[in-house]
Amino acid sequence: MWYNFFMILLSEIQKSENYVFYNEFYDFLIRENEKFNITAITDKTEFMVKNVCDCVDNFEIYFNGAFVLEIGSGGGFPSVPLKIKRNDLKFTLIESNEKKHRFLKAVSEKLGFSGFSCVLGRAEELSLLKDYRENYDYGIARAVAPLNVLCELILPFVKVGGYMIAYKGPNYKEEISSAESAVKILGGKIEKIIEYSLDLNYGSRALVMIKKENVTPDLYPRKFSKIKKQPL
Repeated sequence: MWYNFFMILLSEIQKSENYVFYNEFYDFLIRENEKFNITAITDKTEFMVKNVCDCVDNFEIYFNGAFVLEIGSGGGFPSVPLKIKRNDLKFTLIESNEKKHRFLKAVSEKLGFSGFSCVLGRAEELSLLKDYRENYDYGIARAVAPLNVLCELILPFVKVGGYMIAYKGPNYKEEISSAESAVKILGGKIEKIIEYSLDLNYGSRALVMIKKENVTPDLYPRKFSKIKKQPL
């Protein structure tokens, strides 16, 4: 039964030539996982559902040729599956962990990506720099921090008119309630929430889409210790 479900799932992924890249990404991650400690998900079925389908189910929300910044990418989710699906997108990944940063660079080289850069550094420091601040069409993150913390880390990167997109689990409503003040202070407005379910009963997910309507005040972001201790 599980085999049949998996074959149906694979047939969906295999509708384009992208599957060979997803498979190559999986094989590379499994080979390098012990060295880099990237993920606890090593079963191929679970990987394809949780770390591929989850990341690309709503790929159409990004406009063509967009500049996307991701913080805390870790194993490359959602950026690597999205780049495989949407080669037109240009990515900058910010990762503060040196091992994970090296892994992301290795993945980019392995898959032959262009328009895909990996930066070693902290989001709250880089977003103060002219080359990064309010320079991106989208700022995204998946499983990094609560929404009220995430807003202060991401919204300073996003240009006015762009979007912050938070990939969240089923308890996102509680996070939204706690983040209302942060969203407003940092120049954003929650515009849309996309709810969806993963195959094989792996649970429900949501994309929280926050539109950047105003410039983020120069005061933000603060030092991470303060962001974490005293969220807006």
